[in-house]
Amino acid sequence: MGRVREGDLDWTETDRGETRFRRKQLAEAAGGEEIGCSLYELPAGAKSWPYHYHAANEEAIYVLAGEATLRHGGETEAIAAGDYVAFATGDSGAHRVVNEGDEPVRYLAMSTMTEPDVTVYPDSETFGVYVGSPPGGRDERSLSGYYDIDDTVDYWEM
Repeated sequence: MGRVREGDLDWTETDRGETRFRRKQLAEAAGGEEIGCSLYELPAGAKSWPYHYHAANEEAIYVLAGEATLRHGGETEAIAAGDYVAFATGDSGAHRVVNEGDEPVRYLAMSTMTEPDVTVYPDSETFGVYVGSPPGGRDERSLSGYYDIDDTVDYWEM
């Protein structure tokens, strides 16, 4: 049994323009392999990872504290402490959490840890490929990268 106390973990910080949050990777610290779980804190005015969906991994969030706006499947809705939202694989599961309020929002984000996976970012018309370790995984990847959706190579020109 893997066990970790959240208070014993340090925060990692991501600050990339409008994407700004603190994160504690709980599942990784506890030795989890097939289910990922991270604690996120999204400050006022910040957004989570860019709007995206996965081809192979389901995700879910559980809001612990605060209120936010969830962009999901082309619509937006308010979410608050006590709300649990599941995101299916495929474009119907596209999502992003936005904190338009004045107080931080804390939530758990959980996911299956399936690889290979492809993550699609509809707003930027790009996608990411992960082989050898899933998104959020720490193992070495044999193939990974981010690409424009319109980048194509003819099969016979490879």
